[in-house]
Amino acid sequence: MPFPVLEGKVAIITGAAMGMGKATAKLFAEAKAKVVVADFNEEKGREVVEEIKANGGEATFVKVDISNSELVQNMIKETVATYGRLDVAVNNAALTPDDKLAAEFDEDYFNRLISIDLTGTALCLKYELQQMLTQGEGGSIINISSVSGFRPQPKNIAYVAAKHAVVGMTKVAAMENGPHKIRVNSVAPGAIDTPMLRGALEQFGFTEEEYAPQLSLLNRFGQPEEIAQASLWLASDASSYVTGTTIHADAGYTSR
Repeated sequence: MPFPVLEGKVAIITGAAMGMGKATAKLFAEAKAKVVVADFNEEKGREVVEEIKANGGEATFVKVDISNSELVQNMIKETVATYGRLDVAVNNAALTPDDKLAAEFDEDYFNRLISIDLTGTALCLKYELQQMLTQGEGGSIINISSVSGFRPQPKNIAYVAAKHAVVGMTKVAAMENGPHKIRVNSVAPGAIDTPMLRGALEQFGFTEEEYAPQLSLLNRFGQPEEIAQASLWLASDASSYVTGTTIHADAGYTSR
């Protein structure tokens, strides 16, 4: 169990109903944060809350579609109404990457993905910053990007564009809010064993044994808990001199 490095902190995790978001919510609760599990999937989101409570943690669920500004604002309001403040946010919610060539991309899916992975992340960032600025006590925001934000993949035009943009807006927000003691960083996961990745493997007809060596110097997929640990460090005071940067949790994929 991690040290209670987030004791007394209130944290929002978006996309927390499964995968990396779920692992992050559970780890933050173990670190003694009061956790807001935010997701569109109410059934699975509430299951995460119950798992956290069963392990002695404190959590609540808020249903949100992050592409909707009103719902994002409501997420912040519900957090403050329940716990009185906001100290940490992990903007993790995202859609499965697209799978069409640039000359053939599905325009409807492109727009939907951008509305979640880019605009939705920006909306979360906007209203999280507003709340932290109002409190005047600083904070830490972590945007989840991807290796695709640094090393493009074919047939992923929307996802690659969105994740590049997440890195850029992380830097802008860090520049603007450093004087207010609000740190803004990102984590760029590589191939992480999540339902999203398993779906992609099935879609393209690959096995883990075939695909992992192409994506990892460690010849394996990462686990959601390993990404959660990177977010935990950035959320905690252990990283108090770190802002505007990206942790590459990708087993060396972007180093070659």
